[in-house]
Amino acid sequence: MSGNWGSILTELIPLGLIVALSPLTIIPAVLVLHAPRPRPTGLAFAAGWIIGLAVLTGVFLSVSNLIGGIGEKPPSWASWLRIVLGVALVAFGGYRWATRKKSEHMPGWMTRMSSLSPGKAAMTAAALTVANVKVLFICAAAGLAIGSAGLDSPSVWIAVGWYVAVAGSTVALPILGYAVSGERLDPALNRLKDWMERQHAVLVAAILVVIGLLVLYKGIHGL
Repeated sequence: MSGNWGSILTELIPLGLIVALSPLTIIPAVLVLHAPRPRPTGLAFAAGWIIGLAVLTGVFLSVSNLIGGIGEKPPSWASWLRIVLGVALVAFGGYRWATRKKSEHMPGWMTRMSSLSPGKAAMTAAALTVANVKVLFICAAAGLAIGSAGLDSPSVWIAVGWYVAVAGSTVALPILGYAVSGERLDPALNRLKDWMERQHAVLVAAILVVIGLLVLYKGIHGL
């Protein structure tokens, strides 16, 4: 099981990074820090985001358990799942690159992020994990990959925690940093937000293609 353990943790890193490095993940976390009560609103948003990722991944882990059984030898469909996922990520990355000129402006709903209360911030963060198709898709892939890795029951939940920690890091870290340092982080956060607003389409396209190729290689190698 140790081989499978190291392999699945390595595989979960690129999946988590797709979520973590998406501008549509980072920018809302920065915007909530401009709310009237930035510290509690930011912490509530981070909690909602982490819980949302964990619940989604756990749901698809349970689906994988129903299909193949946790702790069993990884089924042959697991490699084909990675191949399909890799091709889909590369194709979606190519689409985002081709339409990057049409995606120069961030969605209008983001302008409301800086006016949320803590309660609404937590609910918004949890809802965004489902409403963002890319996040939903990657959490599904992570849950199915963990469930098909041949790990026993305690280990799969550690793997879920590992994936959630990677995927949620770019939301949790700036918010926790702001909770400690306060307004001293404002200039750096504003520069990051402005840069990602300008480059978000290119960043998303590049991340999707690179990580899609890695997942595709993993699937082909497993056949």
